[in-house]
Amino acid sequence: MSTHADAAHNNPVTSAEQHVEGHAEAVHEEGQAHGSMRSYLTGFLLSVVLTAIPFWLVMTGTLSTQLTAVIVVGMAVVQIVVHMVFFLHMDPRSEEGWNIMALGFTLIVVVIVLSGSLWVMYHLNSNMMPDMEMSQLLQ
Repeated sequence: MSTHADAAHNNPVTSAEQHVEGHAEAVHEEGQAHGSMRSYLTGFLLSVVLTAIPFWLVMTGTLSTQLTAVIVVGMAVVQIVVHMVFFLHMDPRSEEGWNIMALGFTLIVVVIVLSGSLWVMYHLNSNMMPDMEMSQLLQ
């Protein structure tokens, strides 16, 4: 019967480094790759840029409010993807695709909750606020 040390020595997947596409990356015991310093720095720089641009747009007010809001939301979505790829190491190959399926389910639930909440708030606002005609009749 072999020990854990013998199994780790004979199995190249559980070694301290794994060469993927010419790059050495550290690997968990389960075979999942850590990110390299280059990928972490790339993710950090992208995150800084994707934060600085919306901040600058809001602080300077150079664009219309609606366009600024659309750009800020778009940059937020891109930043979520950057964080998932560069920091959480999520891709279709990780966990045999279950991470992506869980993400898809989460996005569906978030869209349902947000759209339902906005729909309820809009209808509450339109049904509960008095019209101008009603306020004039009451005076």
